[in-house]
Amino acid sequence: MEKPLKYAVFGAGSWATAIVKMLCENLNEVGWYMRSVYTKEHLIREQHNPNYLSSVEFHLEQLKLSNDINEIAEYADVLIFVIPSAFIHSELEKLTIDISEKIIVSAVKGIMPESGLLVGEHFHNFYNVPYDNIAVIAGPCHAEEVALERLSYLTISCSDSNKAKAIAKNLSSDYINTKISDDIIGIEYAVMLKNIYAIAAGIAHGLGYGDNFQSVLMSNSIREMKRFIKKMHHMKRNINNSAYLGDLLVTGYSVFSRNRMFGNMIGKGYTVKSAQMEMNMVAEGYYATKSAHLLNQKNNKKTQLPIINAVYDILYENKNPKKVFKKLTEKLD
Repeated sequence: MEKPLKYAVFGAGSWATAIVKMLCENLNEVGWYMRSVYTKEHLIREQHNPNYLSSVEFHLEQLKLSNDINEIAEYADVLIFVIPSAFIHSELEKLTIDISEKIIVSAVKGIMPESGLLVGEHFHNFYNVPYDNIAVIAGPCHAEEVALERLSYLTISCSDSNKAKAIAKNLSSDYINTKISDDIIGIEYAVMLKNIYAIAAGIAHGLGYGDNFQSVLMSNSIREMKRFIKKMHHMKRNINNSAYLGDLLVTGYSVFSRNRMFGNMIGKGYTVKSAQMEMNMVAEGYYATKSAHLLNQKNNKKTQLPIINAVYDILYENKNPKKVFKKLTEKLD
């Protein structure tokens, strides 16, 4: 009988905390790497994360906690990375052990800014992890609703269906419904892009646009997402599935969406820096916007991305949101 695989989560934000909670429903022990000594000590003392999803209580006997990334990477067979894309490179630089035979699962919602690669591609190119050992977690699933144990859905994508099924099984519960996919590249791009469109939805709300415009913005967003992903990785996929359209909708509309919140603040007149400081959370869409823009610029035949371009102009070119969105409304249908 094969020995059960050990799982570990890397990161201490809300999504990382939610994934640890899901795994604890099924596993006797879960490894958990967190950079902050304070967070670790508080969790040991109070049995909850002091900064995110503090209502979730953990049984300490189920957790193997460490501030040493190598200790947790060596402990586990399945490494789930939930560190924001802007910071994951600096954390990975601390690795000294060989992870080429580990199963790597990305719950990172963006591209590696240092390499311009998808997270899975980065692990393959720089850490020699075979593509069959790389998986991606997608929603629609907000961490806050996991904490409340409200019914949520996850898609686990991996080219090896048996690995996808095993990971999905260990994340499933009465309130987490899972399915699998083999579109690892398409879903990684979708997870990145949905946050940009959520920022756009937030900007629109902050500027005073109503529900009628929001619906047009979201319907144009899914078509733009389809064009982008098809250009980057052409294969047969149903863009209306929950991993694409469903995740886009919940991120664009939910009160729990930090990217929508960030966009809303920008629409109301906050600068990027002031919005980031007040939120005290990472809006992945900010970094994803630049990545998507640069990727499209590198293409010989650029894809029409009016929404992404509008968000880029506002966030990185400091253009007036009201004027940019006025022009954007003329390009949507």
